[in-house]
Amino acid sequence: MAKNKEKTYWPHMILGFLFLGMTLSYWTVKTASSMPVQDSNEYMMKYQIADITINEIMQSKIAFDKHYTIKIVDAETMVMTDNVNSNVAQPNPVRLTEGMNSFNYSVIDKSGVAIEDANVTFLLTRPHSTREDNLVENIPFSNGKFKINNISITKAGRYTLQLRAKIGESTGYSQISAYLKP
Repeated sequence: MAKNKEKTYWPHMILGFLFLGMTLSYWTVKTASSMPVQDSNEYMMKYQIADITINEIMQSKIAFDKHYTIKIVDAETMVMTDNVNSNVAQPNPVRLTEGMNSFNYSVIDKSGVAIEDANVTFLLTRPHSTREDNLVENIPFSNGKFKINNISITKAGRYTLQLRAKIGESTGYSQISAYLKP
């Protein structure tokens, strides 16, 4: 019987790969759990609720859009150059100022008459975050407009102006990009 004096390293390689796999798994879980998960606020509600009731939301929005229009009034916009690689033209964002801001919206029917008995809610939010949301409910109607006053903005960057108007059983939504330059 001949004795084999050659050493085999495959048991060490198996243990090394097992250790490497466990280390990478731990690193992946630790990194993923340290990243904050932000709620979406599409349609001014939690993502899960919007996802469950999307059919009712869309039917209500279509019914609203048949009879009414939501427009932002007296807002200064920024002229943005479109992305040359995009075929979709993006509307110009609203220019925000540092400090107090005011927003005026009109809700009009198709004949051009201002609707004053709409239940209007406004949300100033940042994309991909709900941490700094500013929600204003029951906005008063004055001089043909729904006026949102005293919205304080201190951080530069992108924002989204969202408005929800409910008239009877139909609900309309407006979502406009806004930007505060540093």
